[in-house]
Amino acid sequence: MNINISNADGKPIYLQIADQIKTQIFDGRLKEGEMLPSMRNLALELRISFMTTKRAYEELERDGFIESYTGKGSFVKAQNAELFREEQIKAIEALFVDVGEKARKIGLTMDELHEMLDLVNGGE
Repeated sequence: MNINISNADGKPIYLQIADQIKTQIFDGRLKEGEMLPSMRNLALELRISFMTTKRAYEELERDGFIESYTGKGSFVKAQNAELFREEQIKAIEALFVDVGEKARKIGLTMDELHEMLDLVNGGE
């Protein structure tokens, strides 16, 4: 499993792990029923505390992305397509909030923002 931890990221490490696993589930790199690395193995691989990976897995289980079974491990849970869509919309909205704040600080107009969005989307 490919997870990159950044100390420069403002997010706690457990959330970075959880978010990257969610992304891998959403984009199909992790499939329904696939076993995740044990919390201990992931902690060793990432060179972080076991408690950090435990918290990440607890977050994923609470949000309905994985199922954990004592003595067996943690597995990717079947995903609801609507849940995926909602999660992605929330992420996009958060980006728009950040973009809006930055645009206001430098005085960009809505027309300029629309033009930028059109350019990023290939002129559509």
